[in-house]
Amino acid sequence: MAWFKRDKKGIITSTEEKKEAPDGLWNKCPNCKKALHYADQVENKYVCHYCGYHLRIGSKEYFSVLFDNNQFTELFENLHSGDPLEFKDNKNYTERLQESYTKTGLKDAIRAAHGKINNHDLVIACMDFNFIGGSMGSVVGEKIARSIDYCIEHKIPFLMISKSGGARMMEAAFSLMQMAKTSAKLALLSKAKIPYISLLTDPTTGGVTASYAMLGDINISEPGALIGFAGPRVIKETIKKDLPKGFQTSEFVLEHGFLDFIVDRRQMKNKIGTFLQMMKS
Repeated sequence: MAWFKRDKKGIITSTEEKKEAPDGLWNKCPNCKKALHYADQVENKYVCHYCGYHLRIGSKEYFSVLFDNNQFTELFENLHSGDPLEFKDNKNYTERLQESYTKTGLKDAIRAAHGKINNHDLVIACMDFNFIGGSMGSVVGEKIARSIDYCIEHKIPFLMISKSGGARMMEAAFSLMQMAKTSAKLALLSKAKIPYISLLTDPTTGGVTASYAMLGDINISEPGALIGFAGPRVIKETIKKDLPKGFQTSEFVLEHGFLDFIVDRRQMKNKIGTFLQMMKS
């Protein structure tokens, strides 16, 4: 029996018979504004099949896109941020952290895992923008450092997926120290002759751009990603000039020599797999 009844006025459905669509089943493309079904998003690697816009995704989705059969071993998953400065703005830092734990289900703005891409071993550290804007705090730096140590010990290439608003202000200098710490660890990785691939996604800004995001043996990005240090508005207000069209997009950054490739997310796994095969040869 149909769940609606038609009469001369049109379709009438009683309140108790109405069915709500589950949350998250549909999404709207931020670029073309067309409706996207969740199953279609997953199948198309979270890229709009109408306009090719790359939707923002987190570590869970990147791991599913890149790791063979979505199988991996998470590393250093129990690290939590402290509050060494007892920081407080309009709320305590500890309270802000607790809200982020509850909202995102994450321990911090980064996850690290060991798995395989096209049968090649790889460690991936991936940032999550939903956790306090993907800000770089002590845990982010420590997980990257430990991931690099793991790669050196096991002789496994390292992929860093950056997605960040920059340093975490609530940790002040402790956050800024992570720039030097991760850069020094990457120097050790290079000395050990182990490949480092840096993938910059939307957005990659601030101290992350000024450190590990730009230090890859290969620097790649997704189409249309925002990549820069300070934001366009801040730069425009500082220099008092209009900025070039497309300023700080991955295409602009590639044209000016800061990237090696721009890769569509749907081809990302095979592209990285090809890099790993070449580096192994």
